[in-house]
Amino acid sequence: MLIHSASQLLTIPGGPQRGKSLGDLGIIPDGAVLIRNGTIAAVGPSRDLRLTYPDEPALEAGGRVVMPGFVDPHTHLIWAGDRAAEFEMRLQGKTYLEILEAGGGILSTLRATRAASMETLLAESRRRLEEMFSHGTTTAEAKTGYGLEIESELRLLEALLLLDEQSKLELVITFLGAHAIPPEFEGDAEGYTDHLCTSMLPAVFTWWRENVKDRELPFVDVFCETGVFNLEQSRRILQAAVELGFPLKIHADEFDNLGGAALAAELGAISADHLVATSPEDIYALAQSQTVAVALPCTPFGLAENRYTPAGAILEANGLLALATDLNPGTAWCENMQFAIALACRYMRLTPAQAIVAATINAAAAIGRADRIGSIEPGKQADLLILTVSDYRHLGYRFGTNLVHWVIKKGQVYPGYSQNR
Repeated sequence: MLIHSASQLLTIPGGPQRGKSLGDLGIIPDGAVLIRNGTIAAVGPSRDLRLTYPDEPALEAGGRVVMPGFVDPHTHLIWAGDRAAEFEMRLQGKTYLEILEAGGGILSTLRATRAASMETLLAESRRRLEEMFSHGTTTAEAKTGYGLEIESELRLLEALLLLDEQSKLELVITFLGAHAIPPEFEGDAEGYTDHLCTSMLPAVFTWWRENVKDRELPFVDVFCETGVFNLEQSRRILQAAVELGFPLKIHADEFDNLGGAALAAELGAISADHLVATSPEDIYALAQSQTVAVALPCTPFGLAENRYTPAGAILEANGLLALATDLNPGTAWCENMQFAIALACRYMRLTPAQAIVAATINAAAAIGRADRIGSIEPGKQADLLILTVSDYRHLGYRFGTNLVHWVIKKGQVYPGYSQNR
């Protein structure tokens, strides 16, 4: 298939973009993309590719933007129920940590998720996946973390693998047993940390090796935060994961600067996520590493907070910055990477070009997939979007409207939400 007559073809070439280089879209005006067997075979001006491949089945972009599919590198996709009542509590003055300490928050979703059938978990999560895909997300990371016991967490891993198999959207899986302290260990974070290191992580490793073929081990993540896991506990969990061969991620500095970002850099984590309260020293440590700083602007927006990830400081330090939605039931029920881009432009002061790169190739780097997805270059997987607009700057400028006309996943064309209304 030859996609041609794009007003702007955003190729985003050359790999992840650091620091002040962020925002190189590699635009080809009136661009074209040749796809063969689900892979990008050639890119260039429409005139050149149409002359070179005159008999190729064609899809006319019609003067619209063509760009890579969005990559969402931080989601809590799989859960049951909702927390609408807690949203009302926050409006009445309760903080996120106060709600968590009272048995709400993550623990509320834990109870609903443990009680849900596999059919319910799959059905509710599948609807979220369909929303993500129709808004242009073609690959997403998805975490466990609402089971927090071995049997429940393994069930969530099984469900995520089934969703990946059944969905058009491709999933990269993370084990987040260290999401909160479960009721069985109430008041005993040390005991649960030991349980994670000595029982849960080995059980996940064994289950994965016995049941999952031809797929890398999942990431292991930890919520390093006041009231959850402190820095020393987070280190122990991540080091135990490394010893088993798991790649690492970390939730760090959402509310308090505990040093999680520097820990991520030290241990070679693929990403450190949230980074709202990160100190200048930890930003510098992160920027000296290959660890991607993942900003989640939907979360402070969802919490009505006025602090966002300090993108300017991260870029000034020459860091790698990515964007994600943080899709979850408590603080950011948002399946839409376009909205994350709009927030990043307003509250993190990114340009639309910077935000687009952060939501594509840099986001792919945050899940270890930058060699396969996130840009439009020969040899890469053909995951593309055709927008409804002719100028890429409408991403960021507009919000609340889906600008995706077609989604192309592995070379297959699907109508976007704008065509299904």
